Amino acid sequence: MNWFTKTFSSTIGRKIVMSITGLFLCSFLVVHLIGNLQLFNDDGGAAFNLYSYFMANNIVIRVMEIVLVLGFVFHIYDAFVLSRKNKTARPIDYAEQRPQENSTWSSRNMGLLGTVILVFLIIHLWNFFVPARFGADGGLEGIVIEDVEYENLYLKVIQSFQIWWYVLIYVISMIALAFHLIHGFQSAFQTLGLDHKKYTPFIQAFGYAFSVLVCLGFAAIPLYFFFKF
Repeated sequence: MNWFTKTFSSTIGRKIVMSITGLFLCSFLVVHLIGNLQLFNDDGGAAFNLYSYFMANNIVIRVMEIVLVLGFVFHIYDAFVLSRKNKTARPIDYAEQRPQENSTWSSRNMGLLGTVILVFLIIHLWNFFVPARFGADGGLEGIVIEDVEYENLYLKVIQSFQIWWYVLIYVISMIALAFHLIHGFQSAFQTLGLDHKKYTPFIQAFGYAFSVLVCLGFAAIPLYFFFKF
């Protein structure tokens, strides 16, 4: 186990962990967005509340939640450690350095973008996940669907997205996430040695399209409810 610990505590090892967890979190974003798109159904929130109930009570999903949390923890921790190592290795930038000429804005600001996303994640979980899972009686009002009562998370969504500053935070965070993904997606494949001059252009194009479309999908939700109600 000593070699395992040394390998994954090294700079290369941490980058590999970040790449794997990052791609795993990308898959989570797709699943989460597909579920959230139920909010656009014109059914008074029935489809979304049924989806939310399934996600909260399915044993497989609950196990995957633990895996997801671990993915976030490892990704965030390794990002912090690597950022500190880079700062320590070069505490003062070279006077003649011109990073804008050989790197993208997002690649130079992954730490800032990640911090914005982390703050949003904490706010988002506190606003939706905590009341639903740990509040008294679920912390939410009930809604009857086909003679069965469910927690009305749809109503919570409407109420939350009537708050202008929360909608603003959400949209800004999705912009930050898009830039974070644009660099991170391609970087993950490169770190894992899956880049090739023949396939890299496709990976770059797919990563860009994925980042923009997924984040647009998420950002559209608060804007839709803010202007609809």
